[in-house]
Amino acid sequence: MVVPTRSRNKESPPLKPGQQQHQSPGASPGSGRGRPPHSPGRQIPAGGARAMRKGGGGGRRGARSDPQRPCREGPAAEGERDVLGRGPLRLLRVCRDRLRVFVDDRKAFIIKADSKIWLTFLMAAFAGVLHWCHITTLFENDRHFSHLSTLEREMAFRTEMGLYYSYFKIIIEAPSFWNGVWAIMNDRITEYPLVINTLQRFNLYPEVVLASWYRIYTAFMDFFGLPTKTCWTVNRGKGLSPVESCEGLGDPASFYVAVIFLLNGLMMSLFFIYGTYLSGSRLGGLVTVMCFFFNHGECTRVMWTPPLRESFSYPFLVLQMLLLTYILRIPNINTGSLIALCVSNIFFMLPWQFAQFVLLTQLSLFAVCIMGYIDSCKLQKILSAHMVSLVVCFILMFGNSMLLTSYYAASLVVIWGILELSPKVLKSSRREVCLWVIEGCAWLFGTVTLKYLTSLAFGIADDAHIGNILKSKFIGYKDFDTLLYTCAAEFDFMEKETPVRYTKTLLLPVVLVVFGVIIKRAIKYLMWGLIQAGQYEREERFNHGELVYHALQLLAYSVLAILIMRLKLFLTPHLCVMASLVCSKQLFGWLFCKIQPKTLVFAILALMAIEGSANLQTQWNIMGEFSNLPQEELLEWIKVNTRQDAVFAGAMPTMASVKLSTLRPIVNHPHYEDAGLRARTKIVYSMYSRKPAKEVKRELIKLGVNYYILEESLCVSRKKPGCSMPEIWDVEDPANSGKIPLCTLMSKDSRPYFITVFENSNYRVLKIPKE
Repeated sequence: MVVPTRSRNKESPPLKPGQQQHQSPGASPGSGRGRPPHSPGRQIPAGGARAMRKGGGGGRRGARSDPQRPCREGPAAEGERDVLGRGPLRLLRVCRDRLRVFVDDRKAFIIKADSKIWLTFLMAAFAGVLHWCHITTLFENDRHFSHLSTLEREMAFRTEMGLYYSYFKIIIEAPSFWNGVWAIMNDRITEYPLVINTLQRFNLYPEVVLASWYRIYTAFMDFFGLPTKTCWTVNRGKGLSPVESCEGLGDPASFYVAVIFLLNGLMMSLFFIYGTYLSGSRLGGLVTVMCFFFNHGECTRVMWTPPLRESFSYPFLVLQMLLLTYILRIPNINTGSLIALCVSNIFFMLPWQFAQFVLLTQLSLFAVCIMGYIDSCKLQKILSAHMVSLVVCFILMFGNSMLLTSYYAASLVVIWGILELSPKVLKSSRREVCLWVIEGCAWLFGTVTLKYLTSLAFGIADDAHIGNILKSKFIGYKDFDTLLYTCAAEFDFMEKETPVRYTKTLLLPVVLVVFGVIIKRAIKYLMWGLIQAGQYEREERFNHGELVYHALQLLAYSVLAILIMRLKLFLTPHLCVMASLVCSKQLFGWLFCKIQPKTLVFAILALMAIEGSANLQTQWNIMGEFSNLPQEELLEWIKVNTRQDAVFAGAMPTMASVKLSTLRPIVNHPHYEDAGLRARTKIVYSMYSRKPAKEVKRELIKLGVNYYILEESLCVSRKKPGCSMPEIWDVEDPANSGKIPLCTLMSKDSRPYFITVFENSNYRVLKIPKE
């Protein structure tokens, strides 16, 4: 979307036929001199337009104030004062007439700026509704969620999804909203017997907000006597007892999921606007959206796992990157843009503990700066927005020390220091390659050192497992915690089929062409600047700073996705955004002189649709119905046969379901980012080691466990070589290697150290008698 805006410069007269633009002496054809004063790729309305400031790209320039009108003097002013003094009716008429003139002026300006701006927003809204319908349909087809009972819906939220949803449930079932918030801030159920502030530990602000909305919605509907849900009895067949199933926003699980899907529908609208703004054409927005749909399974998993933190957080990253693109493109940053960037950062970081690592990759802006594509003053303003948002999140997270001891926080401080000290210490031109290397090494060494010192000072080791995971990728490092991560498919290296799927939909070839053009132009202007050091060459490079940043961000996301497959959820959407640049006149203006942009774009989309439509059809063909009878039997047995204060331990995914559906205290759970919780889980999982039963029982009693839920599948399952639980324990406890696993012995006969009180095809509940 291209929006010409007001400028303080006067209107440039149109050139007569055959007349050539005046070129200043000494200007080279590629220097940018002698060009019309609008940026590449921006179209100027017929009849002349207000001149753009030099050095800017397409898009809005921010708010501009009109020149002040001179004060009116003489008879006209006297007459006006006379009119205003005749009475209130005349005064109202004058105010009305002036208001009408003011509105008409602004209306004419908006129409002149872009008569089709509403078409852009209408197309964005359509894309959002389409994505909302798509993910809602996929979720319903996969689980038949609308026909599940309350217990079945809760079981469908497996692993950490169930843990997060349990806090939403606590708040809505509390006597009041604030009672519910107090309960999750003084929680003794999640890590018994510890009392923890789960709002600080688990990034639960989405659940707090959604619970408040749910309580307001139900209170409003009840006040007016309007129904919020419809319930009926569902016959499950096969000798199973019928269950009650409720549908409508009055059902907590349905409300919770519906809001998530609405947010991710809005995300698609943002993607359309993002692609449109970055490329300077609505065709770019169309390319972004279609690429996202054609590669939907690689872009998101919200339709399968709605409650995960990324479902709440990622839409705000899209907004944040759109705002960052705008800031990089405009020559002068206004305060409103920085505030918007800061707020979007906060909304991105608050719901997700991993957000800080993603924002760390955005500091590739430092590389863009030291190469001269943006000035250090602009980068410092961007860094200030990041710092403010980090401090705000630290406060809202009740002093979560992981934020201040992160690589992200350390990198912000180090980059700020380099920008302040570099001009004073390094007196030479910043455009020398050796100085780039020095500043880059200073950033790397400074960040690692400061991170180590702050972690040491605060005594924080909660994110140590992140470093161990990276070590395992490069040097084959192994320990218990690392193997629990790397044995899961989503934390393995990117599978080889992923680039193949990108290629089949032509996403990867298109982006490689775009990336190649950006790199070629970047290198060209860098070399020109190193050799000739011309002022106009620098200004020309500034116009493409946002494109260079997107190229570097693509490299960062690619590295993350290759190392950890789960992180392709950042790479694939960014590939879709980069694909929009195939419509950019800044990059492909020479090609559009030979072929119509629409012809090229629709030809590419038609080829993409061959494999893309097949991918969509594969998703639409997924039909299923959630059912987990063994776990349902387990949870029902716990509700009926155990005390409310009975403490449970077991596999992390099962513990989340036990806490959610039975509200029994647990000692471990799936949120594995805390060092203390990792130590607890290691004790609990010793049941799958080869240690003596007496030793395992003693450690469980120290944790206060009354019942242990043993899953035989964990004892024998092996996702890949070296990844069964006994094999993982062999790495951690080589002294007992070769013995029969304890879980195997317990599945045969749990006596004398444990008592089997419940058993079905998947689960065995062992009661731990006190010594």
